[in-house]
Amino acid sequence: MGEVTSRFWEEKPLDKMTRTEWESLCDSCGKCCLHKLEDEDTGELMATNVACRMLDRRTGRCSDYRNRRIHVPECVRLTPRLANEIEWLPSTCAYRLLANGEALPDWHPLITGDPDSVRAAGQSVSGWTISEDDAGDLEYHLIDREL
Repeated sequence: MGEVTSRFWEEKPLDKMTRTEWESLCDSCGKCCLHKLEDEDTGELMATNVACRMLDRRTGRCSDYRNRRIHVPECVRLTPRLANEIEWLPSTCAYRLLANGEALPDWHPLITGDPDSVRAAGQSVSGWTISEDDAGDLEYHLIDREL
């Protein structure tokens, strides 16, 4: 797929990145794969601890990324345009941050060189989520945690 050049995210806009560079922005936190509920009155999005059935809740990666939309048709294919429009992307999401002209967090694997830095910084869903296959009603799984 090609090489990732050093600190490319500071030099290139999202829409000019190679596929390899784009994919490397994902820190594998898994937060975008958590179900959210929308308050019908206020439109506020509320987070749950319920993960998509495709999420490997240990690694924070999709268990079948290439074919995910076959298994989960509503799964969103993130694009540079959508990175700036989707409200439910986590506040720490590299795509969202870069689309808004912000820097990557210090714990991001592209900064640290360590894929485990996300979990070490407490930014991963590892250890506190449940699969949608086991969860039941989402309203019983609301969390008071910013994503």
